[in-house]
Amino acid sequence: MEADVIHIANAVASATVKGIFASRFFRYFASVLVGAMWATVSAQAQSPSFDSFAVPSGSAPHDVAPEPGGAVWYTAQAQGAVGRLDPRSGKTERIPLGNGSAPHGVIVGPDGAAWITDGGLNAIVRVDSKTLAVRRFALPKDRRNANLNTAVFDKRGHLWFTGQGGIYGELDPESGGMRVFDAPRGPGAYGICVTPDGSLYFASLAGSYLGRIDPVTGAAQVIEPPTPEQGARRAWSDSKGRVWISEWNAGKVGAFDPATHRWREWKLPGSNSHAYAIFVDDQDIVWLSEWSANALVRFDPRTERFETFALPRPHANVRQMMGRPGEVWLSESGTDHLLRYRSGAAVGGSK
Repeated sequence: MEADVIHIANAVASATVKGIFASRFFRYFASVLVGAMWATVSAQAQSPSFDSFAVPSGSAPHDVAPEPGGAVWYTAQAQGAVGRLDPRSGKTERIPLGNGSAPHGVIVGPDGAAWITDGGLNAIVRVDSKTLAVRRFALPKDRRNANLNTAVFDKRGHLWFTGQGGIYGELDPESGGMRVFDAPRGPGAYGICVTPDGSLYFASLAGSYLGRIDPVTGAAQVIEPPTPEQGARRAWSDSKGRVWISEWNAGKVGAFDPATHRWREWKLPGSNSHAYAIFVDDQDIVWLSEWSANALVRFDPRTERFETFALPRPHANVRQMMGRPGEVWLSESGTDHLLRYRSGAAVGGSK
């Protein structure tokens, strides 16, 4: 009996010692893991691949659009102006758009000019790249408060645009003629893109759908993503004609293939993710801004792997991205900065 008690006591003691060592090992492993995580975050935040460019205080840059040759346009939404940055010198020039202006989107047109969707003026605005002359194309009087959002040029040189007030439309820059249509399900039309074959698509944030526009009739076909109420925000096409959307409510990136009429979706890393901006580069890499993590996210469709890069400043609030070969440009509306990420440096990643 005594031997049995001693045996049990030894067993308990042995288990206790093992538990202590296991606990110490766990604490050690956890501390190493946390340290590595913080080191990774720190390395990302200080990545030499990011270049920051301050714009005038109070600009609240909403959208950004780099020219092929060097200069970068941005909408100074809080100042009723459009700005142009010279990345080589860091200098900016500011072009006021008029009383009441509140510009949202900006793109560089085939004519080299900056084309702006101005919700405050309820007009499409063109700024000449050489003379900086401003020309406005007002929406029809019965289309007030369209809350203009984003624009894109089709293959004919016509500008198509969206308005969260529940519209989308077409402008012929040569004649000045404009058509405006009611969006399905009312308010919400947001991002818009054109595919390599000239097809037009827009995302509806409030309506949670992808819309395909018939450029002849102007009618829009609703295409339902797999996740209900996902909050499709921005849209971009890749070289194969697949349309990628950022799903704000669902924290996902989605892709619609018109050739097969099929969807695919991927959940972004982290919990409670919010995908806002989306851009597909010339290598068909998908880039997103993720607000919850304050990060730039890279997604490679070939490997289905994500890579996350912490942004240099907190509360960046990146609402839109665009790029050119080897560069991704971001507008930090919350910090009055433009950000360039040299995309050729991205390697590796994790699912």
